[in-house]
Amino acid sequence: MLSNVIYFVVFLILAFVLSIAVKAITRGVEAKQAIKDEKNFNIDKENQNQNSEMINQIKALKDLQNKGIIDEDEFKKAKEKLFK
Repeated sequence: MLSNVIYFVVFLILAFVLSIAVKAITRGVEAKQAIKDEKNFNIDKENQNQNSEMINQIKALKDLQNKGIIDEDEFKKAKEKLFK
């Protein structure tokens, strides 16, 4: 009878330790995913900034072409240079 009680207590302690370990592993995985998501968000934000900057430069070139400051060939060359 006493040995059954001891086994039961040991089982409860083991179950408690395992539950703590599972929670710790789960939190670690969630934290790692959160860091990965944050890095991806920052990369996307940088790409958006670069794209909007490129769009602004192309608009400025188009304005120069519309005003007659540069011709079609110069516009195409400058646009190709931006994409490189």
